[in-house]
Amino acid sequence: MAEAHQAVGFQFTVRPDGVDLKLSQEVIKNIYLSGVTAWKKRAIQFKNGVLAGVYPASPSSWLIVVIAMMSSLYIRIDPSLGMIDAIKENLPHRDYMSVQTRAVLSAILFATGLWLFLIYLLRYTLKALLSYHGWIFESHGKMSTSTKVWLSLVKMFSGRRPLLYSFQASLPRLPVPSVDDTIHRYLESVRPLLDSKQFNQMEILANDFKNSKAAQLQRYLILKSWWATNYVSDWWEEYIYLRGRSPIMVNSNFYIMDLLYVTPTHRQAARAGNVVHAMLQYRRKLERGEHAPLRAVGTVPMCSTQMERMFNTTRIPGIETDIVQHLTDRKHLIVYHKGRFFQLWLYTGGRHLLPSELETQFQRILNDTSEPQQGELKLAALTAGNRVPWARTRIKYFSQGVNKVSLDAIESASFFLTLDDEPQGYDPAKTRSLDSYAKSLLHGKCYDRWFDKSFNLISYPNGKMGINAEHSWADAPIVGHMWEFVLSTDCFHLGYTEEGHCKGDVNKGLPYPTRLQWQIPKECQDAIETSYLLAKKIADDVDFHGCLFTEFGKGLIKKCRTSPDAFIQLALQLAQFRDQGEFCLTYESSMTRMFRDGRTETVRSCTSEAVAFVRAMEDAGATKAQRLALFRKAADKHQNMYRLAMTGSGIDRHLFCLYIMSKYLCVDSPFLEKVLSEPWKLSTSQTPQQQLNLVDINKFPKYVGAGGGFGPVADDGYGVSYIIVGENLITFHISSKFSSPDTDSYRFGQHIWKAMLDIQALFKSDNDKKVVEHAKHAQVENGKKHI
Repeated sequence: MAEAHQAVGFQFTVRPDGVDLKLSQEVIKNIYLSGVTAWKKRAIQFKNGVLAGVYPASPSSWLIVVIAMMSSLYIRIDPSLGMIDAIKENLPHRDYMSVQTRAVLSAILFATGLWLFLIYLLRYTLKALLSYHGWIFESHGKMSTSTKVWLSLVKMFSGRRPLLYSFQASLPRLPVPSVDDTIHRYLESVRPLLDSKQFNQMEILANDFKNSKAAQLQRYLILKSWWATNYVSDWWEEYIYLRGRSPIMVNSNFYIMDLLYVTPTHRQAARAGNVVHAMLQYRRKLERGEHAPLRAVGTVPMCSTQMERMFNTTRIPGIETDIVQHLTDRKHLIVYHKGRFFQLWLYTGGRHLLPSELETQFQRILNDTSEPQQGELKLAALTAGNRVPWARTRIKYFSQGVNKVSLDAIESASFFLTLDDEPQGYDPAKTRSLDSYAKSLLHGKCYDRWFDKSFNLISYPNGKMGINAEHSWADAPIVGHMWEFVLSTDCFHLGYTEEGHCKGDVNKGLPYPTRLQWQIPKECQDAIETSYLLAKKIADDVDFHGCLFTEFGKGLIKKCRTSPDAFIQLALQLAQFRDQGEFCLTYESSMTRMFRDGRTETVRSCTSEAVAFVRAMEDAGATKAQRLALFRKAADKHQNMYRLAMTGSGIDRHLFCLYIMSKYLCVDSPFLEKVLSEPWKLSTSQTPQQQLNLVDINKFPKYVGAGGGFGPVADDGYGVSYIIVGENLITFHISSKFSSPDTDSYRFGQHIWKAMLDIQALFKSDNDKKVVEHAKHAQVENGKKHI
């Protein structure tokens, strides 16, 4: 065991003439290096904290202001308008100071106060600038003079070389929309889904709410928005995620895939070694705040709060509600392999383990032939079942003894790694290989992922990797940001030897990973089996299909002078109608991270304009010109709704918070009850590419990610995630339930494929020669026959 291995560094013997103490030089060296590293880390965190705390100013600017004030003492000019003299006369213990000392100290105090005032002035000026969102509503490729001036001012007040959290104090608060606007937009969104009688009833409910109870709820909500940094996020995390009592596996957790076409090495331990080391590099930069903040259009900063809880975070089950436990400075990893849990230390001698050292440790686990302990094999199934039984089992069987020690090790670990024993990944020679890969990442065997961890890293025997992430602490783009960094670091910075091993010398002197110990009685094993059977039923019901659309991509869509996202969303509406014969309430996720602590907002993609376009596509009598005109109108409407959602004028988060407020105030609202009970039969989300500078796709076209996906939201609906990669690839991740007789993920994928081609065909005309030429060029490169 590692503890025993380290303990031999200290040996002492009690003798009649005293104590004979022997110390291992290697252990003393490791202790010294660990201490040096810890103090260095604190110093860097303190320095970066100061830099972010005074941003957009800098510590050196304080010295400039002090020197300027000191200089004024000698040229007999008082820029403080008498304030320095007033400070001088009110200094404590001034009788014990010389006149010159009082003058200097007063000038320094005034300069410091002036400096802090200027910092806050800069911040509030930047916050006022960032509260302007007119730029986002301008046509693509066109920029008004006012927006150019605004961008120049934002750049000027943003300072130089910002750190990850530099802009946090300058981000505006999420505004509370007016009730009138929200209700108007809501009624507009449901109009195409209801007949005249149903719509009139909904209109009556909405107007009754607006005229009776809305004003009181809105006042309290505005009060909360003044007090809290974000009036939505805390309630969203608690009521949408943490208070849910059903399994989070499939229903909440999501997954992210590896590179689609490239596997850097087929050695499982080596790939895991490089990837884990890259994650440690990312975490070090994250803890120090050294990552560059994400900025829209390269200028407008986005909130980084969600990134704080990426590592050493676990969702802890409770009877009524779960909590998110985030710890700091934990230096170990938990590895699961063939039913055994191993604890692996990630540091030695005050530094991260090198990739070659991590490979050695993972290979030791792979070579370990010991059997699982009683009840250990399916233990993690507790995290895949209902939350209340897991909470009660945790209290009863894991609150003391070796079980508590082992559970604490899992819940405090940096993250959870599973070394799977079945190969996965995209293989064009195998039918539905992407489907199997996705299901493995989404739920696995239901007992080989610790679904409560912030994320699980999954390693396969053929060298493929993937992530399963818990959703309450952050949204998918946050995990995606880390994964982009890891994959680029793995492939382009760390690399492998010709034999596929990690680079670097092999260190065989590391202590072996240690087995976690468990004492699991029969009653606890029964609870584990119950959770497993429930989870397996859920997993077996997931109908998944991965679809690689290679006919065209972002490049061609942009040449059609439309938004790629609007193009795909309208294709999804067309596919939905062809698949189900009706329209449905559609959820598309957008972000609100241009505001402090922002998370997501809903875009209701099924609009009246989208319905009109779809009906025209299905009407044999409609001309191409009519369809194209309706498409452009629907795309413009979608883009406007997406922009409204991003700028705090969405519908659903406001209605959600009004509903929560009504529950706190014991106010019954049939309107809000009706709104919050409506099912989202089509739930969609785009996986964004955030760090395009990390990999040059034009130079390395095979190094593209496959994005990720999630489980179906409605029992009789579809969940669709998509990622637009490069110019000629769009990957769709489609989920539904086998138990629904009305849905079929593969069938829906075929409808999406056909809908994309049908919409693209609208742009094929004599006036669109460039579009046709680009399509032909893309299809030649992809080796596809033009359809």
